[in-house]
Amino acid sequence: MTDHRKGIRYRYLPAVHPFRLLCTILLTFFLLAGVIALIVYLVYRPSKPHFSVAGATVFQLSNSSTQPNVLSTGMQFTLVSRNPSERSSILYDHLSAYVSYRNQPITPPANLPPLFQDRDSSIAMSPVLGGDFVPVSGDVASGLLTDQAYGVVNLRVVLTGRLRYKSGPFWSGWYNLYVRCDMLVGVRKGVTGAVPLLGEPQCDVDT
Repeated sequence: MTDHRKGIRYRYLPAVHPFRLLCTILLTFFLLAGVIALIVYLVYRPSKPHFSVAGATVFQLSNSSTQPNVLSTGMQFTLVSRNPSERSSILYDHLSAYVSYRNQPITPPANLPPLFQDRDSSIAMSPVLGGDFVPVSGDVASGLLTDQAYGVVNLRVVLTGRLRYKSGPFWSGWYNLYVRCDMLVGVRKGVTGAVPLLGEPQCDVDT
């Protein structure tokens, strides 16, 4: 537009629609929030714990003399959890452990107290597992007798529960924890006490 009286030309900028302006502001906000969240995740990214078996003790592992396919069990395993992260600590809760043989539990589940594990550290737990009357299948009962006569029993310690990570001031949500530790244990019928772990027990951790 030109003012002919003064020879001045005016230029008008197009009006910005309020809805479009709001969308631009929101998009910018979410992009910045996403970038910040990514940076925080990369800085404080947690690592799942590593588990190992440090020792085993057998107090009782035998077939009942009065009831077929019933075991009397009493064992203790020392499990070591290693937190490899230098920035995240771990809180364990609802922990429960049991022993299985040929994919069948031979001890009742035992509850463990909550545990807090600091960054870049290791903690040990030594649950006592067992029961006076544990019903099992005939295959498990006969297989256990055969393996004890041979002197080597393949056992699995299972640890279940949940965990959450603390990274700086931030807490993660809860994750399910499932740990399986397979081991060959030197056990003979009637022999009790600390028993040797044959080879290197393998522990798989799912979270």
